[in-house]
Amino acid sequence: MDTVTTSVTEASHGYISDKTRYLARIKRIEGQARGIHRMVDQDTYCIDILTQISAITSALENVALGLLDDHLKHCVAGAIHNGGAEAEEKIGEASEAIARLVKS
Repeated sequence: MDTVTTSVTEASHGYISDKTRYLARIKRIEGQARGIHRMVDQDTYCIDILTQISAITSALENVALGLLDDHLKHCVAGAIHNGGAEAEEKIGEASEAIARLVKS
């Protein structure tokens, strides 16, 4: 893969059009994590803490699935359109990312 392709790919990620939305979602998740910290610090009932952990897990999974979808539609589709070794690399990256998400 040449450096021009790498620079262009790195500069134009698939999520860029939704970056503000992703950042807002991540900020909410950070707030939820701080809330769990407070709950533990304040000796909150276990089930209530677990409920909040479940909510964060779901929120993170939704962000991950959105990023994966954007990656497939933008980075992988673009690489396939261009063909060559980059296409195989992007498909491999996507497969590895999916495997990590399934395991988590």
